[in-house]
Amino acid sequence: MLQGLTGWHLVIVVAVILLLFGSTKLPALARSLGQSARAFKGEMKAMREDDEADAAASAGVATASAAPAAPVGQVAPNAAAPAAVVPEPAPGLAGVPASAAATPSPTPQPAP
Repeated sequence: MLQGLTGWHLVIVVAVILLLFGSTKLPALARSLGQSARAFKGEMKAMREDDEADAAASAGVATASAAPAAPVGQVAPNAAAPAAVVPEPAPGLAGVPASAAATPSPTPQPAP
């Protein structure tokens, strides 16, 4: 397809590009193209690392699920202890003791 191209063809293509874009815009275009290529390369590297991490995690899950179960009444050695559940205070009542928050406040009496 490109066997018939010579050096003169390349010179003509470069001249046409210079005429279309001008010599002032070409450095900005090249810089933008370089930044785009660098960003694309970084994203591809991040995706590859994510894929490797996912593969390692799925391999870890497969080996953990293959571990024998503990007999009834015993806890498996790698089992985590259940976390304690601590209720959060209601919005607007932070710092108010529970007894004060549960007691209704007296209604103000109108002035005579």
